[in-house]
Amino acid sequence: MEEKIIGHGTWYDKIALDIIERERKLGRTLHTIRVESGVAASGIPHIGSLSEVTRNYAVSLAIKEQGFNSEFIVFSDNKDGLRSVPAGLPKSLEKYVGFPVTDVPDPFKCHESYGEHMVSLLLDALDQCGVSYKLFKGAEVYKEGLLNRQIRILMENSEHIGKIVKEETGQQKYLKALPYFPVCQSCGRIYTTKAYKFVPKEDKILYKCEGMEIKHKWLEGCGYEGEADYTKGEGKLAWKAGEFAARWHALDIRFEAYGKDISDSVRVNDRIAREILGYEPPMHVQYEMYLDKGGKKISKSVGNVFTPQVWFKYGSPQSMVLLTLKRFVGTRNVSVTDIPRYMDELDELEDVYFGKKKNSDQMEKAKLTGLFRYCWYMKAPTSSSIHVPYNLLVNLARVAPEGSEMTFIVEKLRNYGYLKDEIQANLEQRIRYALNWVKDFKEATETKVDLSPEETTAIKQLVQALKETNDQNAVQAAIFEISRRNNINTKTFFQTLYMILFGTSSGPRLGPYLLDMGKENAIKILEKCLDKPKN
Repeated sequence: MEEKIIGHGTWYDKIALDIIERERKLGRTLHTIRVESGVAASGIPHIGSLSEVTRNYAVSLAIKEQGFNSEFIVFSDNKDGLRSVPAGLPKSLEKYVGFPVTDVPDPFKCHESYGEHMVSLLLDALDQCGVSYKLFKGAEVYKEGLLNRQIRILMENSEHIGKIVKEETGQQKYLKALPYFPVCQSCGRIYTTKAYKFVPKEDKILYKCEGMEIKHKWLEGCGYEGEADYTKGEGKLAWKAGEFAARWHALDIRFEAYGKDISDSVRVNDRIAREILGYEPPMHVQYEMYLDKGGKKISKSVGNVFTPQVWFKYGSPQSMVLLTLKRFVGTRNVSVTDIPRYMDELDELEDVYFGKKKNSDQMEKAKLTGLFRYCWYMKAPTSSSIHVPYNLLVNLARVAPEGSEMTFIVEKLRNYGYLKDEIQANLEQRIRYALNWVKDFKEATETKVDLSPEETTAIKQLVQALKETNDQNAVQAAIFEISRRNNINTKTFFQTLYMILFGTSSGPRLGPYLLDMGKENAIKILEKCLDKPKN
């Protein structure tokens, strides 16, 4: 029996249908199905930060594609406290550790606070990617009283919360403390306070600024004893012990994906939502973290942050969205060197979308065209663009005359047949990406190609031929002759050379190109491929 294609054939369409069916079984209204992404404001947003938002947004769009109204909410936790100073930022910020990030000055002096600066970086990336969202900021939410009802219920049931936390995590902290952090009226810190009594008639929470262990270091409190009015936003819920649940309940959230690193907190909040707030928590999907090429989790505190803004210097926003949407589960190692591959892969998806690349498997075709739609968030281009392999542009950028790089590259693209009319804006932008790459990196990115013994011999002979001639026609003829001499299918040999040079299976006429990119550069790339171990 042939499998039915759901929506656009992607994982996001399947999960949207699961959400709708779950909501029907729960008997909840389907008038508006809200999806949320909670984002931190305490550090520099990285690829992982953005991916949480892009994935949740894709689910929200998939719900709409099923014919239901969906609202996508980004909740910025800018009431959060600064736990450490991210690597690369001024050490002068250390005196603000423990302060709400909205009360920490912006070290870049362009926003009202540190927190506002960090949030703006993420929102800038979301805007460039085409994400449409409704923004809630924690500091404003607490001040405006949006969570007042939930806070009161949680404070009245703090003992139950303490037991849930202990049962799920083994942590006994909330058996003795309320799951709420007042901002100390004396020293201004938030995580050094311990809330110990709720006074419901006055909407007050009594606390003492005792101190707290943050990032394995003890942050001493000032000893002040005071009271906080939760209805005026003078503190915040502990997100590990109630804040998620309060947000879900107040905003009527039906789906939120989360990272593996906070699975304990989500489990706790799911129980708090059900057992204390009487609200069935949103459907979840757990995703894994992005790692750097050394296998370490990308983190603001260790200084290996790979930001969206870095990606945008060398690649398009849609190519970065492709990275985040292509796979949902499983860890992935990412770095700047992946950008050219995703730029070329987005081109391949576009070719499938516009029917330039055929695929007889209807399920696979639907999945690929659906993925392309989601990369553009349902605003895909109406016509195909000119596709030039990223590494081809990088190699031309490397030999382009200083001061006339764009003119040189455009002229070469005309010679290769890529360009006939006026240059399109997206191709001009791609050339600028390649020029930026050349300024900052020594080489184009490599594609691992496993060579047969015959191909190894053939490439050695091609290197020798390049050393002996400066005639483009002679180089082109040599490629044909070398493939025949080594009993290699000529088309296959060209594809192998294209993969080595560009990471794609096609490209321009190689005779002219190998000389245009500089014989020394061409020889270097080909010889480097020969040095790779064989399977």
